[in-house]
Amino acid sequence: MPDRFDRRHFLTVVLPTAAAATVLASGTASAALPNANMEKIVLAAQCDPVKEGTGITPGAGPSVTLVEQALVDRGFLAAQYVDGHFGTATRSAYAKWQESLGYSGLAANGLPGRASLLALGEGRFNLTRPLTPGSRTTYQGFPFNQRTVDMLKEAAKLSGVSPVVEQGSYSPGNDPTSAGTHDGGGAVDIDAEALNGTQRTALVTALRKVGFAAWLRSPSQGNWPWHIHAIAINDTDLSTPAQKQVGSYYLGRNGLANNGPDDGPQVTKVTWEDYKRAQ
Repeated sequence: MPDRFDRRHFLTVVLPTAAAATVLASGTASAALPNANMEKIVLAAQCDPVKEGTGITPGAGPSVTLVEQALVDRGFLAAQYVDGHFGTATRSAYAKWQESLGYSGLAANGLPGRASLLALGEGRFNLTRPLTPGSRTTYQGFPFNQRTVDMLKEAAKLSGVSPVVEQGSYSPGNDPTSAGTHDGGGAVDIDAEALNGTQRTALVTALRKVGFAAWLRSPSQGNWPWHIHAIAINDTDLSTPAQKQVGSYYLGRNGLANNGPDDGPQVTKVTWEDYKRAQ
């Protein structure tokens, strides 16, 4: 047998003509499927539900439309919502899709994960730029996922300030003042009591530059000490309240119940994946 395998010869000689035609057609169809960018889809799922209108997250429209059409095809979404805006109707439909796959709790809150998107897109679209939060781990004794830990370490390097963690991720009910933002992944509170003003600004700036929605919290804002609250943008383990804070950040708000203006350092808003590609 020759070292180089000729697939066309195999299809012609070994398979019946009809079967060969089916295999070839299947391969062509798979290659011709449109691409859905997971990074854009997940960002839209955080940003779009908090908007007052139906504005489309920049660059996300075509990919979100593919997801919405797939949800329509599977009977989870009304056709009128296929518009590229990952709003509350799409999020609710996606949560039902996740439940149909056997997910529950945080895994079925409407924020797309890699496995559910792959299943949804089978035969409909190819998934590009897939996201994963990485394995569960600990940092300074607190629970996190590896993606968040990598982001924290990079922010420390950029700012020259070593963060002291006060609260980690995956901590449901741990702090009632957090309103559920730490129930899932991607959330962190950092002690800012011992930091001076320059250090606080440097650390918040660095956290934002590597892909966190981050704010300095003061005692005047709530029943808490000085600390930095940060949510890792595009972490697919985010709780619903944490997702809303990411959306608020992109809208230039403070992520608090009063929905006040963002008073933090202004930087170009990026995800961790955006940051790494730019290095």
